[in-house]
Amino acid sequence: MSILFKTGLCLKNFKSMTYESLQVQFKNLIDNSPMSTFQIIIVAICFILNMNDGIDVLVVSFSGTEISKEWGLSKTELGYIFSAGLIGMTLGAFFLAPLGDKIGRRKVFIIALTLITSGMLLVFFCHSYGLLLLLRLLTGLGIGGILPTMAATASEFSNNKNRDFNVGLVQAGWPVGAIFTGFFCAYAIPAFGWRFAFLFAGGVSFLMLVGVIIYMTDSLAFLAKQQPENAQNDINILLDKMGQTGINSLPPKPVSVSNTPVSVLFSPAYKDSTFKLWIAIFFGFLTLYTLMSWVPNIAKDAGLPFEMATYVGIALNAGAAIGTASLGLVANKLGLKKTVLGFMLCAFVVMLIYGNISLTTTLIFIMIFFIGIFVQGGFNGMYPTMSRVYDTEIRTTGVGFSVGVGRFGAILGPTLFGILSDVGISTATLFSLFSIPLLVTGLCVFSLKSKNVN
Repeated sequence: MSILFKTGLCLKNFKSMTYESLQVQFKNLIDNSPMSTFQIIIVAICFILNMNDGIDVLVVSFSGTEISKEWGLSKTELGYIFSAGLIGMTLGAFFLAPLGDKIGRRKVFIIALTLITSGMLLVFFCHSYGLLLLLRLLTGLGIGGILPTMAATASEFSNNKNRDFNVGLVQAGWPVGAIFTGFFCAYAIPAFGWRFAFLFAGGVSFLMLVGVIIYMTDSLAFLAKQQPENAQNDINILLDKMGQTGINSLPPKPVSVSNTPVSVLFSPAYKDSTFKLWIAIFFGFLTLYTLMSWVPNIAKDAGLPFEMATYVGIALNAGAAIGTASLGLVANKLGLKKTVLGFMLCAFVVMLIYGNISLTTTLIFIMIFFIGIFVQGGFNGMYPTMSRVYDTEIRTTGVGFSVGVGRFGAILGPTLFGILSDVGISTATLFSLFSIPLLVTGLCVFSLKSKNVN
């Protein structure tokens, strides 16, 4: 029996073929073939899903001043609202994202988007500080599950030539969604109130849920390994969509596919990279989420009107979109490790300048724009890095746990910034302090020894 692909690959003696050899053939097929229209669509869906996550996370940042005004909140209490969503993201990364290695990426997308949609829509009816914290936790749970799954999916449907660029490009969806959210909030919140912004974001999430149910599929690697019901038929449909010839049958299902133990992350093959990734993403998230959460509020406190303060947040995310897209192009030439380190060094310098010189309104916009390019653009290089470090069978577990550990930094950052602001530490000093973690992130990535990351 044989397995044939239109690329000309031919596997003989199929009866004796193992799951491992089939996986190698699938990997070689995807790595070395041009990307089909279907593969490009899957990457595009991941990009749009990340746009949706940018909307869901940043809507609370852009509406934060109005929430504080209505409920009379201190900066510390507002910081708790920011951090509630981040706590949910941490739980989602630890407990929901790893399910992608067991039940499939598609099912995790559906579960996560259901949580996000419910959490966003219910805010429209919320009139309690405690309930808002709970709903942000629920929304964050879905976002935490979906982010690592998107990186894994984009990686598995991309060929080797475009993998780093595509995974990085998917991360650019986040700031693009945030930019859209900023413009929408600048118009809608003064006219209709902050709850309407959450209602609109929930509606967008619902449309994404419908789209995933209709179009999303699991990868060849997952279908071959887990072999759910009708796996061979699903594989052949997927191969046909990718312009390849189907298979005649599947090798026996691997015995130990029900579990991908977390302990594998600490095996000799992954241990060094796992710890370095955890440190890098913790400190990167600490600074990144502090900036995303507080930049519009800082601009408002500096005397800018609501609309102008919102545009400052838009400038941050416009820079992030450009930085994220350009990072993939630079990484194709210099490699991921040098590129991430270079972006983090530039981010460190720009934040020091922003915090320690007197700026006009125009210069504020320019500097925030460059902070977005280098801080978020550089940090988003973590996703293609993690996707390369971990192999398919451990990918969403590895990425999910790395992101989950990093979320503790994301939780700590906005809350710590609010507490330090309330005790009287100046914004200039805070920007200097929060620039230091970026150096740690860059150095940890640069020191990775994984054979798959250059």
